[in-house]
Amino acid sequence: MTTFSADAWSRNANLYDAIRTMPFNVELAAGTLSRERFRHYIVQDAHYLMGFGRALSLAAAKAPNPDRIVQFARAAETAIVVERALHGGFFREFGITPETFAATRLSPACDHYVASLIATAYAEPYEVVLAALLPCFWIYAEIGTDIHRHAALENPYRTWIDTYAGEDFAAAVADMIAATDEAAEDASSSLLARMHEAFARATQLEWMFWDGAYRGATWPV
Repeated sequence: MTTFSADAWSRNANLYDAIRTMPFNVELAAGTLSRERFRHYIVQDAHYLMGFGRALSLAAAKAPNPDRIVQFARAAETAIVVERALHGGFFREFGITPETFAATRLSPACDHYVASLIATAYAEPYEVVLAALLPCFWIYAEIGTDIHRHAALENPYRTWIDTYAGEDFAAAVADMIAATDEAAEDASSSLLARMHEAFARATQLEWMFWDGAYRGATWPV
């Protein structure tokens, strides 16, 4: 029997390939991505992780057993503490002060993604929440691994690449996939359809986030 995760990935394979081959990630792998584009991305990603951490905390609150409560509570901590440490290094390199970060508005794509995750985490059942959260974990691991295979040796973004291609992140992704498949096991057909919709929307928003960073997108008015 096909698992939810395998089915969801298969349904969105074209979207993942579009993300893998988009200019931001191609240039990041080559080490030619401009500092300004990466700076825009890293600031927005730090904002995004705060919302992602909140959504993970809400997943923990909805989790049906202690093991999953602990898993998502720890994942929320990782999003806020561990990954922000990665951002902190780049913030120092780019001269981004706490004041500068706080004064930077969320980009349209970041705002949309965070709002979508928080709304889903509040309003939808546990199964749909996990489906919405899974793409961020899984796509970053796949992109990180793909880039790691052919990244330039003297890549200025090596720390970012090594984080998402690393064993610790791969383990977190495997745990998230397992939790989502577990939640989907007894889901009705209508609930599975909502899970697939949430997974696809989050995957679209992943593309929009990187595309917005590459274009330096801000609010037009």
